[in-house]
Amino acid sequence: MPRTVIHPYETEISHDSIDLLLRDAGRYALLKPAQELDLAKRIERGDLAAKEMLINSNLRLVVSIARRYVGLGLSLTDLVQEGMVGLIRAAEKFDYRKGFRFSTYATLWIRQSIQRGLDNTARNVRLPANVAQRARKVGRATSELSVTLEREPTLIEIAEATGLTLEEVEAVKAVDVTPASLNSPVGDDDGGELGHFVPHDGPAVDEEVEQSIMAGEVSRAIAELPEPERKVVHLRFGTDGDVPRTAAQAARELGCSTREVASLEERALAKLSGVAALQALREIAA
Repeated sequence: MPRTVIHPYETEISHDSIDLLLRDAGRYALLKPAQELDLAKRIERGDLAAKEMLINSNLRLVVSIARRYVGLGLSLTDLVQEGMVGLIRAAEKFDYRKGFRFSTYATLWIRQSIQRGLDNTARNVRLPANVAQRARKVGRATSELSVTLEREPTLIEIAEATGLTLEEVEAVKAVDVTPASLNSPVGDDDGGELGHFVPHDGPAVDEEVEQSIMAGEVSRAIAELPEPERKVVHLRFGTDGDVPRTAAQAARELGCSTREVASLEERALAKLSGVAALQALREIAA
């Protein structure tokens, strides 16, 4: 049995704990729906061991999501630390009666928690919007190419994969928004690399969850929203697969006020209130 990494009663998560988390993330098997349901019922009865198991079985989800945000102002360790706050909160608030998977619900909390951490950092270090957008492209391409090539990709390879010019890729690197490689060391001792602890056989965990979020009922419900409301939902919660934006960021992209964004968001969430997988959005936005 793998050792426990994060305890549900911890209120602060140390960097040492995060190093342990990165090492153990790949050792926990993903839960089947029936297992999630059983753990959720036990948690409702106050079973801390069940809560611990639910959290530890979703560590890979936190690492997988956190990797997508590297290069936007926080280190991988800090991103995972923020994501763990969201995962623990999701485990505390999950209601199995609403009919959606815990991984779907937790993804929303993890991404929102990471985004809030980035927002707090951005108050001190502000990247231009175009640089941040290019950084996301460079980050994703670097991670994907590292897996495919089994080495660090060259700047030319990144440029070809992203459709950016070589000069644009170099500009991203120049402002130190370079994403973490799968060869990035984990911890202070020798031999440990991120790629050793995150499985790559098949789709990324968060990609599988995002497919679940956007499948069937959810996709149809969002598609039926008026265009302004649909755009706000995509921007605020990343339901189109992109990084979630703050209300201020969404307002800038849409060319309107934050008050208008809040109003559109409220109307959209009211219309989506009957969609099980998106009920979490209202809770997170509260």
